Amino acid sequence: MGLFRRFYRATSGAAAIEFAIVAPIFLLIVLSMIAYGIYLSAAHAVQQLTADAARTAVAGLTTQERTKLVDDFINRSTIEHPLLDRSKLQVQVTTDPANANQFTVTATYDASNLPIWNLYSFPLPDHVIRRFATIRMGGI
Repeated sequence: MGLFRRFYRATSGAAAIEFAIVAPIFLLIVLSMIAYGIYLSAAHAVQQLTADAARTAVAGLTTQERTKLVDDFINRSTIEHPLLDRSKLQVQVTTDPANANQFTVTATYDASNLPIWNLYSFPLPDHVIRRFATIRMGGI
């Protein structure tokens, strides 16, 4: 019985055991936070690019002119985000069929090249980032 009490009261390795239990969970949470931060940064960059392209397209009178203005803006603008690749970005301009005074610029980005997919973490979002910006021409 004395050996059992001495073993029960010994706490010299308790910190190492607690660390072994908590460290993997902590590292998983930290890696997931980093992964979501990278993804949200890329998604925000795509949204900003889409909004800027839509504001540029306001000058166009027809869908063809708007599409040309958006394409020119995308080609001239430099994506200043280190994780975005211009070749994986697709932009489309469509006029709302119910309202001829409203058009939408949609950007689709293939995010499969982001380094987050290699991390073993919690479930991550879709590999494709889709963002849009709608502009209404004229008044209310």
